Amino acid sequence: MMDQAEKLRQIIDNLKLRQAVSQANLLNTLRKKSAKVITVTSGKGGVGKTNVTVNLAIALSEMGKRVTILDADFGLANIDVLLGIVPKYTLVDVIYDNKNILEVLSDGPKNIRFISGGSGVEELVKLDRIQLEKFLGNISILDRLSDVILIDTGAGLSDSVMSFVMAADEVLLVTTPEPTSVTDAYALIKMVSNRDKEKKIRVIVNRAENENEANDILEKLSIVTDKFLELKLEPLGYILNDEMVIKAVKMQRPFALSFPKCQASKHIKEISSKIIDSRNDKSGAEYTGIKSFVQRLVSLLNT
Repeated sequence: MMDQAEKLRQIIDNLKLRQAVSQANLLNTLRKKSAKVITVTSGKGGVGKTNVTVNLAIALSEMGKRVTILDADFGLANIDVLLGIVPKYTLVDVIYDNKNILEVLSDGPKNIRFISGGSGVEELVKLDRIQLEKFLGNISILDRLSDVILIDTGAGLSDSVMSFVMAADEVLLVTTPEPTSVTDAYALIKMVSNRDKEKKIRVIVNRAENENEANDILEKLSIVTDKFLELKLEPLGYILNDEMVIKAVKMQRPFALSFPKCQASKHIKEISSKIIDSRNDKSGAEYTGIKSFVQRLVSLLNT
């Protein structure tokens, strides 16, 4: 029979094994691939960019992706309005009030998370090297919590918006069929092409009257961009006009949840599928993650 000393040794050995496994799991988590950072933007305001961002996050989450939204629209931060949630803290609290990034994360529906940027990102350019390194170490936690990080920018062609666009792994450009919206979208694409012709830009046409109108816009934008700017656009899809979207906004609830079978929900799911389609996607190892995104952003904002 096993004596008490032998039993004790076995218990200790088992505990050591469990600790080793836990440490190995932790290391594997820390070595996990970086999150894919996507900037969602538009050439002009009023095209439904933020609504697309929120519902895209819901759809991606339903497909098994861990999604975090960073609301970086300083002028009209509307993520919290569309979700009906008032965040307690913003990125400013992380920068100046020693809040942990986990403390400023708000839980949204379907396990998505979001962070209110406030004026936080603009404040990053004022930090010294030590303060910035501390912030980078803090925000890098998001890479371990997220597969996809959606950055909802302001609209337009300002230097700050362009910095967000150029810092991201890829850009999701939202336009509507309105001539002014398409013109401004092309102006943004032109600004990107002047900086980096290899930048990945994927285009969504929102509020189209029908499939033909949407495809016509996507085709014309792609042809003109390829011919005159030597940049390849990727048409990502469209969302047709749907009165359920307006109803959902009034309810302060994403249309993908309120009306999951409506036309707009169907289209946002199709777009989400294309975003995570491995055949068109980079391997996860190629994504640089949120820490590198912020480093590039600060560098661009300082130029």
